[in-house]
Amino acid sequence: MKRRKTNDVTIGKLKMGSNFPVRIQSMTTSDTMDTEACVAQSIRMIEAGCELVRLTAPSINEAKNLLNIKNELHQRGYTTPLVADIHYTPNAAEAAAAIVEKVRVNPGNYVDKKKFETLEYTQEEYDEEIERIRARFTPLISICKQNKTAIRIGTNHGSLSDRIMSRYGDTALGMVESALEFIRICRDNDFHEIVVSMKSSNPQVMIHAYRLLIKKMEAEHLHYPLHLGVTEAGDGEDGRIKSAVGIGTLMEEGIGDTIRVSLTEEPEFEVPVAMLIAERYKNAPDEYLIDLKPFEEYNAYEYIRRKTITIANFGGDNVPRVIAHFAHLKEITTFDLQQIGHSYDPVLDKWHMNDMGVDYVYAGNTNIPFMLPNGLKAIYNIEAWLLNEAANKSGYPLYANVKAFLENPRHPELNFVGVSVGDVESLQMLKKFNNVVIFLYVDNELAMMPMKFMFVVMNKIACELPVVIIRNYENINDEQFTIYAGIDAGGLFVDGFGEGLMLHTSNITLSKINSIAFGILQATRLRISKTEYISCPSCGRTLFDLQETTALIRSRTEHLKGLKIAIMGCIVNGPGEMADADYGYVGSGAGKITLYRGKEIVKRGVNKETAVDELIKVITEDGKWAVKN
Repeated sequence: MKRRKTNDVTIGKLKMGSNFPVRIQSMTTSDTMDTEACVAQSIRMIEAGCELVRLTAPSINEAKNLLNIKNELHQRGYTTPLVADIHYTPNAAEAAAAIVEKVRVNPGNYVDKKKFETLEYTQEEYDEEIERIRARFTPLISICKQNKTAIRIGTNHGSLSDRIMSRYGDTALGMVESALEFIRICRDNDFHEIVVSMKSSNPQVMIHAYRLLIKKMEAEHLHYPLHLGVTEAGDGEDGRIKSAVGIGTLMEEGIGDTIRVSLTEEPEFEVPVAMLIAERYKNAPDEYLIDLKPFEEYNAYEYIRRKTITIANFGGDNVPRVIAHFAHLKEITTFDLQQIGHSYDPVLDKWHMNDMGVDYVYAGNTNIPFMLPNGLKAIYNIEAWLLNEAANKSGYPLYANVKAFLENPRHPELNFVGVSVGDVESLQMLKKFNNVVIFLYVDNELAMMPMKFMFVVMNKIACELPVVIIRNYENINDEQFTIYAGIDAGGLFVDGFGEGLMLHTSNITLSKINSIAFGILQATRLRISKTEYISCPSCGRTLFDLQETTALIRSRTEHLKGLKIAIMGCIVNGPGEMADADYGYVGSGAGKITLYRGKEIVKRGVNKETAVDELIKVITEDGKWAVKN
């Protein structure tokens, strides 16, 4: 698995492509007509490590003001390339192309429109639509050639046009074909300063679209660099996990030449997260020494959950199980369980479990001096399990390897057996048992691809035993742990691999580790334990304070487990990205909000001051409101 080879693309003085480091970029959130605010924000981004600065240009006025912003930055000694972000307005793109070093166009709305209408075309009519796009897009290409300006052809899952949706559906293929139409027009005009992106708020859709794009481009001998990003990822821990799953999975496969992490936070806070992802691969080996033959039957373009047998509550149709690592503790207390979602009330002598209560604790050789609550089971090393009568009755054994499993007594229902990546022989020996769950270990720092190899091998040899993904990290901080675990485990779950997860590091609290584990399962849509927020990162088009509004909506609705709520600053990607959400809150004018149920408008022109209350009314009317505990 090597880094994908690409053409070199020049963006001002910056070179991009597989011959260069992965470039880091972000986007301003200030009004593009406010020159001073944009300059100040751009400088903060650049000093944080941003190598390209993107600004929105929703009309020709903003496009023209990019010159003032660029000149002011140059006067202050900053020559970082600028990118104009264009939606709906080709004339703004053409004006910006003569000023900035790169222009981003969205194929879904540069010429086409999205009104959620189903359209029918004959092939001749469809070809005429392509010619209409060619006629409107070619002038921009000419200006870019003249000014040595690069173009990003940036498809967004949320803004596929009605024409594309009608022909290809709401699919990764539709995203790819939407971009290819524009790429082919560039190629026909002998223009190759192109970067391409396939963004979605759903990491799974995003990953499949990039993989399919590469397959389609390779078939046409197109080798343009790729811009990676999960759009509308949200904020805080959840936004970082989502971004790690989407971006990191592709980078682990050698895909990606520039990245932007989209967080509902100040743009300079996005940059260190993007750098953390990119730096993990800076010193990666040139190739992974993995036998690719088992991958011949592997479908990388759609989600297929690996087929497994059911053992206790692992595998089959069960959600992935979360195991807390307690083996490093000298003693285990009820407070430790409180950090993993199980709290004890000594007055009532009762246990309470929240939505992020783990399923198992791995105690190793450590004794648990009290009775565990219902629904929580312990795992002990085989030696401790055999010696401890209480553990033998209420817990399950872990064997270090197959040899230990075959030579020792076993639990009739459930046994955990350690297997290291590369040990295919052990898989062959274990697959005949119907009471074994595999603990899969890997020594590689970059763990996802070696582990994926083992899952693919299991499919090939018809080993249907459930697998717990084990990842141990040392000497890392909270941010690194969030990103690395998001990549390593999330990159497997998003492809249908893994029936359990156990994360461990001695540097971070048990509650943080537990939150990350459940966050990874939430981001990969495999186990919903909390409300999900699809919130855009803000830009100059935003019609309200996104950070403040997201925090307010979260504070009022975060107890509504399983609901997906979208919070969008404007309509550019709002209705489309919200097609995956239950409810949407979208800026539609100065001080005005439009509320959505799915992709249908339920209330227009709601005053911003009352919009959150109105959103809650809609949720209540649908019978989905619950009283907050």
